[in-house]
Amino acid sequence: MLYELRIYDVVPGQMQALLDRFQYHTIRLFAEHDMKITDFWVDADESANRLYYIVEHRDLASRESNFKHFMEDPEWLALVEKTEANGPLHEKIEVIYLNKAPFMK
Repeated sequence: MLYELRIYDVVPGQMQALLDRFQYHTIRLFAEHDMKITDFWVDADESANRLYYIVEHRDLASRESNFKHFMEDPEWLALVEKTEANGPLHEKIEVIYLNKAPFMK
């Protein structure tokens, strides 16, 4: 398994809109593209305005293929257009790929 930690720097005032998009749409769309979110967090320091989540993938090749298809999904493209009509919801996304430590398997 490959784990992808995604860290979003959220546009001030847009955290709830981004959380709503994940809760009501994105998580389902990820699942339709074989991407499973295993954990989801918001920063305990609200002023940090950061969102964190982990996506589980079979391997890097699967991640690349599944994410490409997700990004091209007409439903996703329409959702982004609708939810970002007044501007983006995040300023930056950091991606870190992780493998479990051998003793955690």
